[in-house]
Amino acid sequence: MEITKAILLCLNLLMVLRSTESVVPQQEVVDVNNILVTMGATNWRFNGDTCNLDLISEVPTLTQEANASIGCDCNSSNNSDCHVVRITMKFYSLPGVLSPELMKLPYLKSIDFAYNYLNGTIPPEWGMTQLQEISVLGNRLTGKIPPELGNIITLTKLRVNDNNFSGPIPDFIQNWRQLTRLEMVGSGLEGPIPSNISLLEDLTDLRISDMAGSMQRFPPLNNASGLIRLVLRNCNISGELPAYVWMFRELKMLQDILACTKDIKCPRYGCSLHVNSGGDDMKVKEINEDVVYEGDANVDGVASRLYISNRNWGLSSTGDFMDDNIFQNTRYIATSTNLSSSVYATARLSPLSLVYFAHCLENGEYDVKLHFAELQFTNDTTYRSLGRRIFDIYIQGQLVKKIFNIEDESHGIGNPVVVPFNASVTNNILEIRFYWAGKGTTRFPRRGVYGPLVSAVSVEPYFKTCTAGGKKKKIAYVGISVGASCFVLLVLAIIWWKCLLKHNKRKDKDYQGMELRTISFSLTQLKSATHNFSAANKIGEGVRYLMQGTLSDGTVVAVKQLSSESRQGNREFLNEVGVISCLQHPNLVKLHGCCIDADHLILVYEYLENNSLSNALFGLNHSELMLDWPTRFKICVGVARGLAFLHEESRLKIVHRDIKATNVLLDKYLNPKIADFGLARLNEDDQTHVCTRVAGTIGYMAPEYALWGFLSDKADVYSFGVLALEIVSGKNNTSYIPRDNCICLLDWACQLQKSKNYEELFDEKLGSKIDKEEAMIMVKVALLCTNGSPSIRPQMSEIVSMLEGRTCVPDIDPEASGYTDDLRFKAMRDFREDKYNNKNSQTHHANSVHTDTFSLSSCDHSEMEPIDTR
Repeated sequence: MEITKAILLCLNLLMVLRSTESVVPQQEVVDVNNILVTMGATNWRFNGDTCNLDLISEVPTLTQEANASIGCDCNSSNNSDCHVVRITMKFYSLPGVLSPELMKLPYLKSIDFAYNYLNGTIPPEWGMTQLQEISVLGNRLTGKIPPELGNIITLTKLRVNDNNFSGPIPDFIQNWRQLTRLEMVGSGLEGPIPSNISLLEDLTDLRISDMAGSMQRFPPLNNASGLIRLVLRNCNISGELPAYVWMFRELKMLQDILACTKDIKCPRYGCSLHVNSGGDDMKVKEINEDVVYEGDANVDGVASRLYISNRNWGLSSTGDFMDDNIFQNTRYIATSTNLSSSVYATARLSPLSLVYFAHCLENGEYDVKLHFAELQFTNDTTYRSLGRRIFDIYIQGQLVKKIFNIEDESHGIGNPVVVPFNASVTNNILEIRFYWAGKGTTRFPRRGVYGPLVSAVSVEPYFKTCTAGGKKKKIAYVGISVGASCFVLLVLAIIWWKCLLKHNKRKDKDYQGMELRTISFSLTQLKSATHNFSAANKIGEGVRYLMQGTLSDGTVVAVKQLSSESRQGNREFLNEVGVISCLQHPNLVKLHGCCIDADHLILVYEYLENNSLSNALFGLNHSELMLDWPTRFKICVGVARGLAFLHEESRLKIVHRDIKATNVLLDKYLNPKIADFGLARLNEDDQTHVCTRVAGTIGYMAPEYALWGFLSDKADVYSFGVLALEIVSGKNNTSYIPRDNCICLLDWACQLQKSKNYEELFDEKLGSKIDKEEAMIMVKVALLCTNGSPSIRPQMSEIVSMLEGRTCVPDIDPEASGYTDDLRFKAMRDFREDKYNNKNSQTHHANSVHTDTFSLSSCDHSEMEPIDTR
């Protein structure tokens, strides 16, 4: 018994001695607990005996990723103590500040304080640490990065994303020679990116975005040949993309680089692209020759993947198939044994976005053919046949096929189908994107079957100007020049011919030889759709009154009937059918088709459920459709994008001439769509011209157009500026009179511009829910757009960039105008005076609002009198 007691005593002593060896020094325990308290982590207490965080009170867990832990090292020192080497407190919304006491932990290597609610600045005392990893992303940190951090030469990872820092990216990043990961996405830091980033040769992950500041060249990263991920988004990068980027063989993700640069340095140019998606290289017999389709079967599937071929093309794929319980799998390729001898035997899949891009292409027009065959569903009566694959197709950033279904397009499972498109290459880059927008099934025939699927991509030019190796044929250029000359002569002949038709009194000949690329409806169909044009279906009046109708397939449409006896109606019909039918954009009203039947000229548009923006903002029942600030801002940006498309992106350069709230319609999701192209005028080669017939709405027309008929796309910019003021203020430009000495809303805004008191313009109905920063930007953009001088007004693409925060709104002197304010508002004053003199009644006082709209809409311009310019 005595021996047993002695053994137990010895064992206890050994356990005590062992526990003593693992104890963290008491001073470190105190320092860690002080750090936690400073950060607001008062629910935990650090236990130095176990090197754990003890929970002393319950804390809500917002996500499974929440992590509160301490890491200790008991082997790095020569004594018997353990030391704190890691502190992790993430996803807890801690409300405190960063503690300078980290400097008191000499063995600390890693801190992760991501996704909290920490504020304040990074303590300069951190510069005295030997930290290797710092992560403070997703907080409210402010101020500049302290220069003392440049002393941490041991740093390998720095993540400061999604904060509110200020100042430029510091030059002392060159001291972090061991850095492998640098993330500054949405950090608030400003550009440019320091050139000494070239000294960080060990970088494998570089992510920087949303950098304010001046334009800069692509940062010198040629020494960082081991880069795996590279993101440079909205960094004001211009110039050439260096060729060495394409030599980064380890690069897996290249995001938003091409969109930030204007040119790519190409040693040679090509004219075609042939890809066997998901398969190996394959020779395909075509009409005149055998063509090699290059395979991409060796591209493995990862959540975010970039592949660049040696032949000036590549692909990127993003996303991971949900609910399939397989991670980083090979299910990004589908195969079929029934189509083993063709490019349709394999296909590439993507759970979210699949992009094929070709760079170093000759500029010109191309024939793009996309090859599809549904390989994953069955053609039987089992549940495996119930799958529906739906995705969208974009070419050069434009939506060309919405809600695309391979099975419907090919009329069955496993049937090959080729879908052709035209593409215009202007910057030597072609981008083809397949995007899953959440439509269709996701669990048939098994979980995780959905998203884009493509079998092959082929691109051929409509021209013949280059040979293998990219050399150009001089003869081809001569042919192109001759062809272009003939084309110009043909266009001039067509214009002359159309002018003759306009003067022909017999209206039946107005449409003779006209080729309409829209669906042709019969008068019987439209009578049935509108219950014989019943007055109960009316949704608008005028020369072109609108009716709601329902086609036989259930499609709800808006039917616009023109007056065939009106020369105005004929002209509008020609304009709208000939122009709108070839324009497709999310922010333009879609024209479904038309009807020409004896005295009936009818247009059939998509039906927009929420009527016009004017009705939402100023109508008698607009309170039923309350537009909050995010919706108003979305509408403003959407209209800007639509106009940018009309002015700069479409092949036909269109000036709308009558942008106003009544010509902006809202769909069921309150997305804006520009309507009424009856006044649209082609503006080829961006040349301005003088109109003999001024058409538009008083109060929205630019002064140079209203007074002298001088028309350019800057007239639309002016009208957009007026519309933006109406959106932010909730007031109609022509019917709101704020003061005796102000003639309209714009006049009042110009007065407020002089005192910088913009907030008076904000709609009081929005109250505190308005985003003042966005509203301020919108007002400044509006005032810039409505400057009296057309040369000062920006292009619509620049306006989109300003509204989205990618570029700053320039400060313009309110007096910096080529026209006086008197001329700018002359048309409005003259119109009011004539109206008042004719009525001899109704004196309007300051702050009064009336409902008369002083507009001569596009349906009334044939009756408009010339504006008195005395």
